[in-house]
Amino acid sequence: MKKIALAAALSLAATTAFAGGVVEPVMEPEVVEAATSSSAGGIIVPLLLLLVIAAAVSSSGGDNFK
Repeated sequence: MKKIALAAALSLAATTAFAGGVVEPVMEPEVVEAATSSSAGGIIVPLLLLLVIAAAVSSSGGDNFK
C-alpha cells in the first residue's frame, strides 16, 4: 500500500512540474540613448567648406583676367 501511495504522490508532483509547458521568455527591448556630440560639431563642416573655397580662389592665378 505504501508503494501505491508513493507512486501516486510522485505522479502528482511530476504532473504539476510540467503543467505550463515550455514558453519562450518575453524580453523588453533595450533603450539605448545615442551619444550626442558637442555643439561645435555642426560648425566643422561649414568651416572646411570655406577653407576649400578659399584655397580654390587663392590658387586661381591672375592670368585669367587679361
